[in-house]
Amino acid sequence: MSIEEVLTARAALSRLFEPSDTAGLALVAATGPVHALQIATGRSTAPAGVRAEIAAHVSSGGSGQGDALAEGLQRWKPRVADLAPDRDLETIRRLGGELLVPEDPRWPESLLHLELGMPLCLWVRGHLGGGLPALGRTVAVVGSRDATGYGLSIAGDISAGLANRGYTVVSGGAYGIDAQAHRSALASAPAGTAATIAVMAGGADRFYPAGNEDLLRAVASRGLLLSEVPPGSAPTRWRFLQRNRIIAALSAVTVVVEARWRSGALNTAHHAAGLGREVGAVPGSVYSANSAGCHRLLRDGSAVCVTDAGEVAELAGPLGSGAAAGDAPGDSGGREGGGRGGATGEKRSDHDGLAVQDLLLLDALPVRNGTTVDKLASVAGLSPPGVRAGLARLELEGLAVRAEADLWRRSRR
Repeated sequence: MSIEEVLTARAALSRLFEPSDTAGLALVAATGPVHALQIATGRSTAPAGVRAEIAAHVSSGGSGQGDALAEGLQRWKPRVADLAPDRDLETIRRLGGELLVPEDPRWPESLLHLELGMPLCLWVRGHLGGGLPALGRTVAVVGSRDATGYGLSIAGDISAGLANRGYTVVSGGAYGIDAQAHRSALASAPAGTAATIAVMAGGADRFYPAGNEDLLRAVASRGLLLSEVPPGSAPTRWRFLQRNRIIAALSAVTVVVEARWRSGALNTAHHAAGLGREVGAVPGSVYSANSAGCHRLLRDGSAVCVTDAGEVAELAGPLGSGAAAGDAPGDSGGREGGGRGGATGEKRSDHDGLAVQDLLLLDALPVRNGTTVDKLASVAGLSPPGVRAGLARLELEGLAVRAEADLWRRSRR
């Protein structure tokens, strides 16, 4: 098959599947992207052996038994009509970017450590050239969106010091620590180097959050914007959580500068630890809630205490040394926190403890006007029966309400 066929197939599949859709990724692994697209869209039938292989992957991931492919086909069906891979590819090219796929020799080897969780493709905005920086040259700097002055100062110092030493700083483009990491790397990196990489939860054509548009434009100009979802895709909580595994996999070291007890930055750190990567955490005041997550990592022994760029560089190893770790990657599925409510006394989030399907559905529910089951199925990537069952569970939790007749919205509370 030609590279054009592969690009088209993976572009379509990235819109059809949600990130880390185990059944979908297992289908691609078993049959290749072109045949997988034919099966996923109902134009071809999967051999019995492929069905069994997919079921085994899904079962080993703790998602239960049953015909995983049949369930996947139901989830994907509402999105088939919206597939327009040629349009998506033209959009990213018009923005000066391209679609990077595993069949391309420039595909980063570090993402192979995610095994079945490896993204289908990367929508890249910026000058990719010969590919992404090698694993030994990248460091992730992540932390709270509501960062303190202390956290912003430390994040800036560490990122600037790393950029001066020739490392590429990876982060998520969000407010707070992420933005400071990108900004400082851009200001300090030598000319002609890939200063920083932002891994986005939405499409690479969308500068999100909007308040960081100028910064993200600068990242695209002097570094790279990456996303595993196609242009036009909205950022959702599920996609935010899933992009964290990419940040961790691309980086030799993940540094958490500030993080609350239940911060999403801890999710990135847990992914990094699961991959065998080094994790650093910056200590803060014992009275600061913004440093509670960092202290948690240090107390659990999953992170090393770091206070400046030199100590982070020691963890990464000498430039050009290749992978600092990860030759024997482990399970990347770590998650912070426990069930709904937790045991730390922090205010419970609506998303806490929800199953994946219910999390996707809650993200898809509008806040004001009601929407139909069929529309929710398309937006959330679930089957209509799955949406109805999920709505019943969310209604019992007080998270979803009937707006009128057969229309649903998120509850206001």
